[in-house]
Amino acid sequence: MTAGEWRPVPLRLETDLQHGGRWTSLRTAGREWLWTNPDPGSSQARDTAGPDADFVDAGGVEECLPTVRGRPDHGAAWTRPWTGAAENAWVELPGVGVLNRRISQGDADVRVDYRLTARPRTLFLHAVHALLDVSPAGRLSVPHPQTMIILDVDDTYRPWPDGLDRLGPDDGSAICALLPDCRQAVVTDRDHALRMQWDAPGRSELCSLLLWRNLGGWPADRPYTSIGIEPMIGRAADLSTADSGECVRVDDTGRVDWTLSLTALVRLTTSSDASDTKGS
Repeated sequence: MTAGEWRPVPLRLETDLQHGGRWTSLRTAGREWLWTNPDPGSSQARDTAGPDADFVDAGGVEECLPTVRGRPDHGAAWTRPWTGAAENAWVELPGVGVLNRRISQGDADVRVDYRLTARPRTLFLHAVHALLDVSPAGRLSVPHPQTMIILDVDDTYRPWPDGLDRLGPDDGSAICALLPDCRQAVVTDRDHALRMQWDAPGRSELCSLLLWRNLGGWPADRPYTSIGIEPMIGRAADLSTADSGECVRVDDTGRVDWTLSLTALVRLTTSSDASDTKGS
């Protein structure tokens, strides 16, 4: 992406506090960035899911803490109602602590500030489980070469991108990859782009990116397509099997802070930003 070819545009975020603080919309005047599962039963199943339920892939963005894989499936935050207002909300996670989320919406970006308040030495992982609506032309870029970790395979370590930067078209595959030491990602979809930047003060080395690229390869009985671009703090997906050095540890202050910023951009050659829609 060449900076001079793109300009930022207003981006707006909507959430549903009653249902796990889920992000339900992230949109510009020209497009919606969040994917919604086309199965009409997924939304109902997601809204009725209680603590310790198996994950329901309804779409949008789910807050996965203290784990992504393992138990509770995709963490404990997504199944519990949050307290507060859209711009400042929190949820109590039994046995973990209190997760607070502040949302600031500027003219051209959205900033999300997180804080976990917990007992010192508590270990956790956090992924912003963002399922994005992109066309087969979608591409993912990260700022410098990476060695990525592919989950669920024998040849775990591979160089980035090894083809995984292409987010379509469907090829019947489903791959989950973790990119450690990653604090920025850009998804480009023709004339639109979404830039994500995240960091944890004093813990930058624990920032990573989790990619779920499901191109009609999962589940085996009724496969569909979903693209997860998931900023993380932590370097593993399953808290129960991770090495302690891969997890975030609450220090003696009793809290951990981290921040995610999102910026939407359009290509300057776009003829009508307001009427552009995602290609198919």
